Amino acid sequence: MAVTTAAPAAGVWGTIWQGVTRSASGVIGLCLVLSVLVFAFVGPYLIDPHNPTDTTAIWGPISSEHWLGTNHEGKDTFVQLVLGGREPIWVGTAAAFITVAIAVVLGGIAGYVRGRVDHVLLQITDITMTVPFIVLMLVVASFYRTSSPLMVSFIIGLVTWPFLMRSIRAQVLTLKEREFVEAARLQDLGTVRILFVEVLPNMAGYIFVNFIIAITNAVYAVVGMYLLGLLPSTADNWGLMIQQAWDNNAFLLPSAAPFLIAPMVMIMLFQVGLVTMTRSLEQALDPRLRDR
Repeated sequence: MAVTTAAPAAGVWGTIWQGVTRSASGVIGLCLVLSVLVFAFVGPYLIDPHNPTDTTAIWGPISSEHWLGTNHEGKDTFVQLVLGGREPIWVGTAAAFITVAIAVVLGGIAGYVRGRVDHVLLQITDITMTVPFIVLMLVVASFYRTSSPLMVSFIIGLVTWPFLMRSIRAQVLTLKEREFVEAARLQDLGTVRILFVEVLPNMAGYIFVNFIIAITNAVYAVVGMYLLGLLPSTADNWGLMIQQAWDNNAFLLPSAAPFLIAPMVMIMLFQVGLVTMTRSLEQALDPRLRDR
């Protein structure tokens, strides 16, 4: 993706807004993402969070009292669905922040400084890329059976940054040859200021698009780890709902279908919304695609 010259903060956000709203797919994606966020973060304040176990209503059907039926413990599926969205979304977002922050800092330093620093950072990147993610999570889960969501996001961020780091490094290698960077060097502004004030702001659009992509990947990772039983059952969670549905053979019972399908639909809607937003943003922030 090509990189444009720097723009004021208001101009960058204005470009992002125009990029999302310039096409029907972008608007649909934005609406999907906002709808899921409202459902997950505002919904818990609009319902009664008390969801008691009722052994007389196990795998109950859809009714006026239980909009999506009940689960294997007789708990209301809709209430569990509303309460289960916050953790995977904010953990995925926190993991994306960590991923992007590490990739931007290390990629920027490696691409601008070059030499031995570049060599060492690339070696660290290669080593990190060889670490099997699932194996690492098995080890962590065995030592930290009560892992906090913040710990989960930190681990995901530490494992998923190398791929983006290489892309950032390549962009910095291109930008450092531009005239405005050469002018900054002639003014002896210093490496830190040139890199973080002159170079990286020119990549704001590229970084933002990759941040959205990182959220998508991190949410999948969180849900997948719950599905595989690698994380403890500490709270309501869409991934945990899918795992519980699988463990209790919900796919064999027609009345249990909402408990299995509902969290999958919510995850799918959130991911589809992010993907369509990303495509619109790429068209707005990439000069080669902007006029298409």
